[in-house]
Amino acid sequence: MTTRRTFIQQAAVIATAGSAIVSREVPAATNRKPDGTPSEQHQAMSILSNTVTFPQNYGLGGVGPGNGWHTNTNEQIDQTLQAAWEAGVRYYDTSPFYGYGLSERRFGHFLFEKDRAEYLLSTKIGRIFEADPTFEPGSAGLWKGPLNFKFRYDYTADGVRRSLEDSLQRLGLSSIDIVFVHDLSPDNGDLGDRWTEQFDVAAKGAFPTLTKMREEGIIKGWGLGVNRPQPILKTLEVADPDVMLVAIQYTLFEHEDALKNLFPAMAAKKVKAIIGGPLNGGFAAGLDRWNYGPGLPKDMVEKRNRIKAVADQYNVSLSTVALQFAVQHPVVAAVIPGASRPEQVKENVQSFHTDVPAALWKTLKDEQLIHPDSPVGT
Repeated sequence: MTTRRTFIQQAAVIATAGSAIVSREVPAATNRKPDGTPSEQHQAMSILSNTVTFPQNYGLGGVGPGNGWHTNTNEQIDQTLQAAWEAGVRYYDTSPFYGYGLSERRFGHFLFEKDRAEYLLSTKIGRIFEADPTFEPGSAGLWKGPLNFKFRYDYTADGVRRSLEDSLQRLGLSSIDIVFVHDLSPDNGDLGDRWTEQFDVAAKGAFPTLTKMREEGIIKGWGLGVNRPQPILKTLEVADPDVMLVAIQYTLFEHEDALKNLFPAMAAKKVKAIIGGPLNGGFAAGLDRWNYGPGLPKDMVEKRNRIKAVADQYNVSLSTVALQFAVQHPVVAAVIPGASRPEQVKENVQSFHTDVPAALWKTLKDEQLIHPDSPVGT
C-alpha cells in the first residue's frame, strides 16, 4: 500500500513534472441487479479502469458529516458511519469543502482503524483552506456550525498537491482512491463567468497532474465533481478522466439532458458516472428543500405529488423509486445519497435492495413523469 509519506513525495514530483495525457481503453460497464449484485450476464465488478472497482453500486455522500443544512454531533455522525459500515457500504465520498474540512476529519476518524483494502474513498481538489477563526460565511450558507477556515481556489498542479496533502492530514489516512476536481462549473457563484478561465488553468495544471498520479499508481482514478454538464463535456474533449461525479443532473425529477446528451458523450469515452444528490437534497424523501438552496419549484412539487401517488399504488416509497431510477443507467457506477442519521443510511441501503415492480416504471412513462427512454424496469 502507498504510505502517506510516499503519496506526498510522489505527488510533489508529479506536480512539477511535465506530463502528456495518455489515452487508454477502459472496460465497458457492467449491469447489476437492484440489490447491487451483478446480473447473471455480468458477473464482474463495475470496473472503471485497470485499478478502480466499486464494491457495490451505492455509497455514502459526505455532506451530512460536514454539517450540511444543520449541525450534527460527532457522536451522531460516528453512529451514522457505523450504521453504513454495518449495512455493507464500502464507498465513501467527501470533500475539503464539506464543512470546511469537517467532513474529511469525521470520515478519517471513523475509517482510521478499518482495513484500507476494504473500502473505496474519494475526495476533491480545487480549494485551499487556511485557518481563520474570525471567518463567518453567513447564515444563508449550506454549512452550519463553526468553520474556522477560509479558502481560495487553486486548480494548478501545485494546488492539486497542496490540496491532497491537506486532505491526507485531515483524514489521517495513507491514500485516496479517487480525486474529483470540485465546483469548476458555471453555477459556482464565486467563479461566475470566469469559470472558463479557471477551466483553462485546470486543463494545463490539475488534469495532467491527476492523470500522471493515476499512471504512477498514487491514485486510482479522477474526474470532475460538478452540478452542470458543460465542464464535464469540455473535460472529455481535453483530458482522459475515469469517472465523473454527476450531481443533481440525473435524478427522478430532472434527467432528460443527462439522458440524451451527457451520458452518451461519457459512454463514448468509456467514462463512468457517480450520481450525487440523487434525492435532490432530500426533496424525494419528502423534505421541503430542493437541491442546495431555498425555495421549492412549483412544477417539481406537483411532479413529486404525482410520482408519489404512483409509488403508493405499488407500496414503494418515493425515495426508493428515486434511488432505483438513478442506479439503473448503464453509465452509472454508483449512487451516493447522503445521510446524517443511522436510520437514513439503513433506509437508503434498503431502497437499493428493494425490487421495484416493472409496472411502476411503465406507469411513470405512460403518465409522462419520466422520459420514455429511461433505462428502468428492464
